[in-house]
Amino acid sequence: MKSLNKLEIEALLPHRDPMLLISSLIEINKLTSATGIVKVRKDSFFVQGHFPDQPVMPGVLIVEAFGQTAAALTADGIDKSTYENKLVFLMGIEKARFRNPVIPNCDLLLKIEAIRSHGRVWKYKGQAYVDDKLMADAIWSATIVDRK
Repeated sequence: MKSLNKLEIEALLPHRDPMLLISSLIEINKLTSATGIVKVRKDSFFVQGHFPDQPVMPGVLIVEAFGQTAAALTADGIDKSTYENKLVFLMGIEKARFRNPVIPNCDLLLKIEAIRSHGRVWKYKGQAYVDDKLMADAIWSATIVDRK
């Protein structure tokens, strides 16, 4: 099964550190599903201010990581000439639930699936796990837009 490392993800997405949250993409099924990995560490940029005495990964960044995983899956799977000079933008979040706090020193696995696509608009669902424990889940949509 195909996988992508951080350098290969950087070739697909415009995100850069510290906002590139996913470090790898594994278990890629072309345009269908993939698992993104976020290495949540005690020196992650968000830990120092959210909440210093009891650090936790912000839910909004978990949703961002879902979006980055979906964008990388889509960018990797579609025809390169179609994706050239394009970006994937988040359009909406239909549902997001945060079930358990994600604390530093873990690998957050984001299992995402493309539910459907219509032209440039895609819909996804995902679940986030740490050690097989469900931490969050979401359903969202995104669109492919021209890069300015």
